[in-house]
Amino acid sequence: MMTTSERSPYRLDSLAVHAGHDDLGALGVHALPIDLSTTAPLDSIDSGGLAYEALASGSPLSPGMPTVYRRAWNATVARFEGAIAALEQPDGESETVEAVAFASGMAAMAAVLLSRVQAGLPHVVAVRPLYGGTDHLLATGILGTTVTFVDADSVQEAIGPATGLVVVESPANPTLDLLDIRDIARQAGSVPVLVDNTFATPVLQRPLGLGAAFSLHSATKYIGGHGDAMGGVVATRAEYARRLRPIRTITGGVLDPWSAYLLHRGLPTLPLRIRAQQASAARIAEWLAQQIGVSRVFYPGLAECDPRGLVGTQMTGPGAMVAFELAGGFASAERLCARLSLVTHAVSLGGVDTLIQHPAALTHRPVASTAKPGEGIMRLSVGLEDVEDVIADLARGLA
Repeated sequence: MMTTSERSPYRLDSLAVHAGHDDLGALGVHALPIDLSTTAPLDSIDSGGLAYEALASGSPLSPGMPTVYRRAWNATVARFEGAIAALEQPDGESETVEAVAFASGMAAMAAVLLSRVQAGLPHVVAVRPLYGGTDHLLATGILGTTVTFVDADSVQEAIGPATGLVVVESPANPTLDLLDIRDIARQAGSVPVLVDNTFATPVLQRPLGLGAAFSLHSATKYIGGHGDAMGGVVATRAEYARRLRPIRTITGGVLDPWSAYLLHRGLPTLPLRIRAQQASAARIAEWLAQQIGVSRVFYPGLAECDPRGLVGTQMTGPGAMVAFELAGGFASAERLCARLSLVTHAVSLGGVDTLIQHPAALTHRPVASTAKPGEGIMRLSVGLEDVEDVIADLARGLA
């Protein structure tokens, strides 16, 4: 089972249902199987050694080769990787995409950063806002990287001889800023660009077709979609994928088979969930914009939040995340969260139920004060409840 996207004649909705199922017929099964083995029998010392060498070099396993050890390769994980690679494959491009899965989104981010340090290019240019964990990881330099934080128009000026990566997130966490990925890639030149694509998913945006080298997801969010599995995945070209796999094996940041199964099982409904949640988010954003206690709404579907017209060109839709700023600041945020009954006050996002959180106090707490979200800003991940019930709950909280 390969982790490489095969050229497919099917559209995204069909791929979401069928991608990564290529070997099921030969196995005589219809539903996704789960391989829980931690080790694999070896035909001979020689075949085991050759397989181990291939895995250590980051190459995908060829058919018939022993899988050796789960930390290096697992069939359930590989099926999920193949499915993500197919969904992230840009239309009309000849070079196929590969995917590498990890234990979490942060493990995926760490592996990409380590691969650039290993290449002797430890400097990172990053555009804020970013997910708080990513911002914190870059700011600490714990992996041997240095970072220059810039705005989207200053990427080119910040690149130097040691720059190995440009990191952006679009839509960005938590205020849903949209970045022109094509322009970022133009500014970056030969420096690879990583786009955190968690909020958009491949349903709404495929960064590799816009000039990015890496499309990273916290698969815990929309890809899994049910808040019961943690994982991360990076879609990229073969050159970079083969640098990531040995890092995953050596550091042990592997995705476990049960989580891989759950994440893969979430893919068939991903397009349906995204579109339904997006429709509700648009309705909620319009409603919030009319509320007296709300001073500002951040949603890419509102014209003022998309001045470059990226929704409809770069993205196929504005997504299902909404942020808004309360006029009463932190005190109003505390009252709102305490009064909600249907909407759950919790971190994370992308599940079937609506979640709300206060970024400055939670996910972005470690971020430098100069880049921290405002004390009145709330982030809403819109779920699949009846939208009028969600609005009624928010109305009670804001009253």
